[in-house]
Amino acid sequence: MANRLPPLPKLLDRKIYKTGQTRGADDDVIYQNRVKRNSTVLIPINSFNNCAYAPDNQGIFENDYIVLIKPEEYFENSQIRSYMEEKDLVLGLNSLLFYETRYQWNAYNPTRYNLNVASSRIAPLGGEYVARVPSTTSKDDEKINLGFITSEIKGAGIRVYEYASSDIIKKCQLQLEYLYWSCPDSIDISLKEGMTKRNIEIRKSNIELVCNQLGLLNKEELKKIRVINDEGHTTCPLCLEKILASGFYNRLEQADGRDVPDLTVTQVSLFHIVELRTGVFNHQPYNLGWGHHFCNVVCKDSGINDTLLWMKEVLARNRL
Repeated sequence: MANRLPPLPKLLDRKIYKTGQTRGADDDVIYQNRVKRNSTVLIPINSFNNCAYAPDNQGIFENDYIVLIKPEEYFENSQIRSYMEEKDLVLGLNSLLFYETRYQWNAYNPTRYNLNVASSRIAPLGGEYVARVPSTTSKDDEKINLGFITSEIKGAGIRVYEYASSDIIKKCQLQLEYLYWSCPDSIDISLKEGMTKRNIEIRKSNIELVCNQLGLLNKEELKKIRVINDEGHTTCPLCLEKILASGFYNRLEQADGRDVPDLTVTQVSLFHIVELRTGVFNHQPYNLGWGHHFCNVVCKDSGINDTLLWMKEVLARNRL
C-alpha cells in the first residue's frame, strides 16, 4: 500500500519512519544505537518473568532475546542457576554475564572461569560474557568495553521496553500519519512542502481508509488519550494545545550564543502517553501521539498524570 501512494515530504516521512526506531546509545553502553524496535532485546534476569514474552507474534520476539545476568548473582546465588535451568536459560546460548562495575570485574574476572567474549546476537552467542566497565581515577583501571564493539556488530541489542514487532511498528506509523493529517494546517503546509493537491487527497484518504480497516480510528479512544480534541484536531497530550503541521518541519528556536549549525530537532516530536518502562510494552497504537518538544522534555519518563500533578504543585507553591 505505502509504495503505491504519493510520497510524503522527506522530512515528515523520515520523522514517521524514525518512530519505529529505538533511542540513541553511545559506545560505552551495551545497547544498539538507533535501530528498529524489532531488534534483539536485552532482558535483565530479574525482569525475565515480566518480559519473556513479546506482546504479539504468539509471544515470540522477532529477533530473539538475550538475558543479562550479574556475575555475582551467577557465581554466588545457587537459586539463579536453578531458575535458569527452569526457564531454559543457558549461558552462551541465550544468556550472558554482564560486567558493569570494577568490583564485578576484579571479583569474578572472566579469565578465571575460562569465559569468552560474546560475538553474536544469534544463538549460540559466541561467548559467555560482555563488559562495559567505566574507568576509574586509578591509572591501572582503564575502561573495559568487550563484546559487540565492532562496526559490523555494535551493541548487543535494544532495551526490552522499546520493543515492538514489525506489525505494531507499521500500525503505529499509520496512526501517527493520520494524526498529522488531522492537524488544522496539514493541507496548506503539505502544499508548501512540495506535495500537490491531488497527491494530498490520495494520500490522506488512503491513510484514513487503511487506519479505519485496521481499527485505528476510534475517535473516542483518541480523545481519551488526549491526542485529538472534540473537533478532531491533533493536540499535544500534555498541554492540550493544537499541534500545527508546520511544527513537523520547523527547527527549534535556539538561544542567542548557544546555537549550533546542525540542529535537527523540530518543534513536534513523538509522545508516549503512558511512558516506556520495563515490564510492559507501551510502544503500541492508542499510546502514541505528537507533542511539543518542550512538553516532551518536561514529561520525560514520568508519564503525563504524574507530570501534571507535579506542575499543579509547582503552580500552587508559586500562588498561581
